[in-house]
Amino acid sequence: MAKLVIDANRKLSKINKEIQGQFSEHLGRCIYEGLYVGENSDIPNVNGMRTDVVEALKNIKVPVLRWPGGCFADEYHWKDGIGPKESRKKMINTNWGGVVEDNSFGTHEFFELCRQIGCETYINGNMGSGTVQEMSEWVEYMTFDGVSPMADLRAENGHEKPWTVDFFGVGNENWGCGGNMNPEFYGNMYRRYQTFVRDYDGNKKIRKIACGANADDYEWTQEVMKACFRRTSPQQHGMMDGLSLHYYTVPETWDHKGSATEFAEKDWYKTMKKTMYMEELIRRHSAIMDQYDPDKKVGMIVDEWGTWYDVEPGTNPGFLYQQNTMRDALVAGINLNLFNKHSDRVKMANIAQMVNVLQSMILTEGEKLVKTPTYHVFDLYQVHQENDLLASSLETEQVGLEDEYMVPNLTESVSIDANGVLHITMTNVDLEKAYPVEAVILGKKADEIKAEIVTGHMQDKNTFEAPETVGVQNFDGVQATKEGISFTIPACSVLHIAVK
Repeated sequence: MAKLVIDANRKLSKINKEIQGQFSEHLGRCIYEGLYVGENSDIPNVNGMRTDVVEALKNIKVPVLRWPGGCFADEYHWKDGIGPKESRKKMINTNWGGVVEDNSFGTHEFFELCRQIGCETYINGNMGSGTVQEMSEWVEYMTFDGVSPMADLRAENGHEKPWTVDFFGVGNENWGCGGNMNPEFYGNMYRRYQTFVRDYDGNKKIRKIACGANADDYEWTQEVMKACFRRTSPQQHGMMDGLSLHYYTVPETWDHKGSATEFAEKDWYKTMKKTMYMEELIRRHSAIMDQYDPDKKVGMIVDEWGTWYDVEPGTNPGFLYQQNTMRDALVAGINLNLFNKHSDRVKMANIAQMVNVLQSMILTEGEKLVKTPTYHVFDLYQVHQENDLLASSLETEQVGLEDEYMVPNLTESVSIDANGVLHITMTNVDLEKAYPVEAVILGKKADEIKAEIVTGHMQDKNTFEAPETVGVQNFDGVQATKEGISFTIPACSVLHIAVK
């Protein structure tokens, strides 16, 4: 019997809705064919955006969308993507597949997509190959309400009123594809560039995101924070609102990552071990950030995370198209629980990527659409958005097949919403064993209980032929007890329990 203790009276931090954020890059079929099909497509669309995809994303309450990259961001010149589509400049997407990018999806189209989804906007600016002037003018083009060259240009292109930019990333992966910079150099470049990312509307502050580390590059975090916090006041908190972190769950090596669908039990546990490394990364990068920012004014922004496997056989290697199984569902649940538990520092996360790329929510093929197991986990977890994290502790045991890749059998996070409803999300990575759980809830009585689950065999997936193999099901195995609730969580599952 595993014991879960929840203190309903002890609120720890707010779980920002942006923790369930998404990422869409000009990569493979994420934008084109995935999100955007153009106004003249036979596939139902509104202003070029696929109606079925938009509706599916609205259903899981996507809070924020990051665009246009990724590595693509640091060679993206925004003026190529505005104006009449027939006259927009065509370019080669050198990072992803060497295909022609016709720039038919640009700034106006991005804001239209976010309008339809109903989400916040996260623009990633080009520091790697772009100038300060180019970045500054893009911000002016998007956000200035008045008479100016860029605001006039925006009006000429059909949008008189400005948009709202909620978040702005100054460069992407500048330790690698964004310019191969050293951390102290990037820190000083960040200071310069962000100066000209201006708040033209005093009531709509743009929250600025600095480029953070690749996985366990702790020196990068140390040196960037040092450079940005040097000769500044505490009120400026390093001239940043967030510092990014990128970490992908890769079961094997970068040269041979492993199949998305053909894997053994030992590969399952190895994947779980590697995804749980995220906790150490959050903890250790947070400790460095605490040296400079003890009040946690700077959010950790995990704006690229998720599984990365070898591409599906027969597809373009540069398109990063992979299937999605119950293994990905568990990876999603584990990471979302981790982000919730560290929501005092983690303020946003953006899974890579939204459609047809890496650990996506949705797969498309012509007019067909499939919601992945990962989509259904995000559907379960949307209840946490904007809630208060509650103190909770859970007894676990180590499971697995190899000593090197043993992992805790269970993970959890618990929040309470504005109506006083308790939300428990839990994962069970054990492929064979279900675990009885006795939950003690301090400060709240379980008057009404509702639960739902995503579960199946480890290789279960949704295909265009069988799109509903994995989905959200009702779960009626939760009983009220004198001290709280009790239930048995099935093997290979992600569970949500609501307690009124």
